[in-house]
Formats: sequence, structure tokens, C-alpha cells
Amino acid sequence: MRFSHPARTALALALTVLIAACGESAPPPATVDAPPPPLDIAASQAPDSADIHRFTIGNLQAAVLRDGDIRFPNDGKTLAVGEPKADVDAVLSRAGEPTDTVHLAVQALLVRSGDRVLLFDTGAGDAQFADAGRLPASLRAAGVEPDQVTDIFISHAHGDHVGGLLDATGSLRFANATVHLSAPEWTALQADTANAALAAAIRPRVDAFAPGAELLPGVVTSVEVDGHTPGHSAYEIVDGDARLLYIGDAAHHYAVSVRRPQWTIAFDGDAPVAEASREALLARAADSGVTVASPHFPFPGLGHIVRRDDMFAWAPLQ
Repeated sequence: MRFSHPARTALALALTVLIAACGESAPPPATVDAPPPPLDIAASQAPDSADIHRFTIGNLQAAVLRDGDIRFPNDGKTLAVGEPKADVDAVLSRAGEPTDTVHLAVQALLVRSGDRVLLFDTGAGDAQFADAGRLPASLRAAGVEPDQVTDIFISHAHGDHVGGLLDATGSLRFANATVHLSAPEWTALQADTANAALAAAIRPRVDAFAPGAELLPGVVTSVEVDGHTPGHSAYEIVDGDARLLYIGDAAHHYAVSVRRPQWTIAFDGDAPVAEASREALLARAADSGVTVASPHFPFPGLGHIVRRDDMFAWAPLQ
């Protein structure tokens, strides 16, 4: 599904006016009470380990797999670029977060559909900017070997999402998997000289799809979310009436990005477009009640977007 530029702009302006009119209300509690899990997602009672969280999407078996963490200073250079630090600190404090360091999780999503084994993003691999690289162990602990993965769905080509595609030798880690990513993202990846080795390695396995395309009929559909990278995609995973929306980097921080979607994060390639797309996707998620999976929200990153204080808030599944 593609959000048109007029729709994105109208929504962003409407929310900006509403926020300005209403102002910030009394601080919400640090923990948002989540609504009862809908029928489309049922978390398992006990995960296999601290790095695996099993759940279901209808009859599809799924698991969130921990890869690691990213931490960086809350100095206005990365998160909420250009915003007064006191304002950013206030949002973090209300969420019970420290104000000196920002923490983002790194995780991937595993889904079984018939004889297909689907992996959504691949973690950071051995990237130096992250304390990561646990995905291969998490995958095996979930009972899946790399050569059993049939389909990989890449949200975008930043290192914390494609770093796990190659092993330490530079060879394909998932030798039998088709690598799905949008055509604009594939074009941009090939043009990036820093990713030349990655592009060469995955080229024979790439399925470059049109943004918004249905990729596995009745199961996986891409959702175009503009602005973060040239072809950033979220994915909707469906089984009957059950739905899960994997949002990629549409939002990075569960408090700051959700409460203040109009604040810029340095990772966005086209900040104004990304801000409008972020607001539109959050509104869609809040209004539809779809369960959301985020690779960067606190593990396991499953929950709902809700409306609170004329803004959005993250309600994790407990």
C-alpha cells in the first residue's frame, strides 16, 4: 500500500496543528497498559531462551529472534536532531528511559508458512556500530538452520538489517534463500560502493519487487513507507483474518519516534517525507488495531500503536 504525497502531507499538517492546539498534557505513566492480545496474535507462554520469543499469526508459527543492541549518546546528533535536549529528555523520562544514552534493540522476525521458512531482515552481523551478531545462534536455537531459510524479506539496506546476509568469509549465509527487496532499494544498494561486495554476493538470489507488491500470495505483502531510504518497505503478514505489520525502520525508538513522529532521526534519507510517512503508518496501525512488530523496539518488539493525549503511544504485548 502506498501513501500518496498529498495524504502524507495533509495528515502531518493536521497532527501538527492538533498537537500545537492541545499542548502536552500531564505526563503519562512510564508503562503503557497494552490492550488484550487480539485473536490474530497469541504469544507463547514460555520462550525457548532469552533470545527467542515464539508466537503465532493465525496458524502461522513465528518467532522474534534477538540479534543484539545499538547504543548511542542522546546528544541531538542522531535521535530528535535539532530538538531541545530538555524536550527529548522529557519524552525519555516519561517512558522510564535514561536521558544520557539511547538504546535500540536489533532483532529479526522468523515465520513458517507451509514449507516456506521466512526471515524478515537479518540483523547487523559483525557491524562495528552494534553489539550484535547473535542472530545465527538465535535462529538455530529456534530449530532452523541457515540453509533451511527459503525467503528473506529486507526492509532496507542499512547495515543493521542486511549485515547478517553474509558470513565472516563474505559468503552467503542463507544459501538457498530468495532475497526480496524493493526495486528502488536494490538499485540504491548496487550504487553504493560500500555495499559492492554485498550486492555481488546476493545478486543471483535477489527478487527486486515493485513497491507495494504482494510477494507471497495471501501471506506477505510489502507496504511502501517512503523517506527512510529510497525503497524502504514494511511488510504485512496475513493468515486468514490474522495480521501482523512488520514496520522495519518506519519508527526507531518506541517512545521518541512514536510520541514525536515529526522529530527527525539522522538515519532518514529524506527527513520531511519520512516524518510524514511515519505519522501516516502510525495512524494506520492505531486505527486498524493491527499488531505491530518492530526490529528496534524493546525485545520482542510486539505490540500496538494507540492514541493517547492526542498523540501516539506504544502499547507492548505483555
